[in-house]
Amino acid sequence: MRMTSRLRELLAAPGIVLGGGAHDGLSARIVEQVGYPLCVVTGAGASMCRGYPDIGLVTMPEMVQNARYIAEAVRIPVIVDADNGYGNALNAARTLREFERAGIAGIHIEDQVWPKRCGHMFGKRLIAKEEMAGKIRAALDARHDADFVVIARCDAIMVNGLGDTLERGEAYLEAGADMLFFEMRESMDEIRTIAERFRGRVPLHFNHSPSGMVPRLHVSEIEKLGFKTACFYAHALMAACKTMREVLTEIKQTGNSLSVWERMVGFEEFWEIAGLKEYRSREKKYGA
Repeated sequence: MRMTSRLRELLAAPGIVLGGGAHDGLSARIVEQVGYPLCVVTGAGASMCRGYPDIGLVTMPEMVQNARYIAEAVRIPVIVDADNGYGNALNAARTLREFERAGIAGIHIEDQVWPKRCGHMFGKRLIAKEEMAGKIRAALDARHDADFVVIARCDAIMVNGLGDTLERGEAYLEAGADMLFFEMRESMDEIRTIAERFRGRVPLHFNHSPSGMVPRLHVSEIEKLGFKTACFYAHALMAACKTMREVLTEIKQTGNSLSVWERMVGFEEFWEIAGLKEYRSREKKYGA
């Protein structure tokens, strides 16, 4: 089954869908092996792994190549953060086609200017809702696979407040977006208002951001509010950063690695995350 069709099945089935966050092929394999039905690719994480903060320094070809590695590494649908589509409506159309060719099941495009910022940074600036609606229509028209999911992300809540956010959601839904994704902040009243406005009309995508600006809701609470997906984009990468720093610091301070072994996967387990056993089997099959 095509991964686009599988994503459509997940969105049409009862219950909330959990998305595990990945930034590369290795982390995507772990997402799948843990049992998540959906992999979501963090734009911030992809940027950080190239040594840049998430302020629009990573280009579309870099994001597409990274997405291609991820899609090839797993057998679950992958949704990728496609920033603001990397330009105007024509750029958004080309962006969709590039990600579609990379084997991705869906992308989200946000209504920020370029260069963009992480959705949970201050200082964001927005394009007009009419321009964003044009980007959505252009992306939809560019699809070769009608099941490819186009998610409209709205970053207005921290910039213009709730009223503009609701207006933009209506405009993006009217433009044909398959899903809506509203970046949130700490107000539960705002989250409830947005969910009540759009649930049942279109699947809602929830970013369980670790920024501290979003309430730390249990998945059951997110589902009760009416969201279809609950996605944990950056948690694994941020945990890995903490562990890498601690392990390297301890090795530097002690002069050996004896005290950190219990915090590492075993050598064979490390290779197996990347499927070494399967590759060995294929080597034998084909006489490689």
